[in-house]
Amino acid sequence: MTSFDEQDKEYYEHIIKMLNERGVTLPDIAEIVIFLEKKYVEGLDEEISIHAIKKVLHKREAQNAIMTGIELDVLAEKGLLSSPMQRIMRTDESTYGIDENMAITLASLYGSVSVTNYGYVDKLKHGVLEKLNDKSTGKINVFLDDLVGAIAAAACGWLAHNENEVEKMISEGK
Repeated sequence: MTSFDEQDKEYYEHIIKMLNERGVTLPDIAEIVIFLEKKYVEGLDEEISIHAIKKVLHKREAQNAIMTGIELDVLAEKGLLSSPMQRIMRTDESTYGIDENMAITLASLYGSVSVTNYGYVDKLKHGVLEKLNDKSTGKINVFLDDLVGAIAAAACGWLAHNENEVEKMISEGK
């Protein structure tokens, strides 16, 4: 039987692979975290942002949401969903909302600061989110764009909830 730690490692590595295959890197997400938090965390850099992102990506509830959402995007892109679901995903129907609900659930793992950050960054489509929302590419990122925004927002929440650890990391130059 696989241990929880082994599963966590497997899931984490799978998520990193899925994100990379869909054109998203940890530095891309870190850029969003820095954009959201630069006014509130003096000295915040890419390394600390990625540390916070990795904390989020090791949380099982986050892992499950990310894997599910990306898998649905991939299946839709391959045309493997039944109708009307395939049409909903292909057109990114504005009233669908399940993608945002999943992202809000992920963000809420780190409290209201994450949920408000998610809503803000979802509206702005900052950084890689703009690329993920570009419908002209032929890619279907119905879930991915929201999940990437939620990962960044949750990382902001992790930073807020671990202020002492973050201050120590900054003062030690880590």
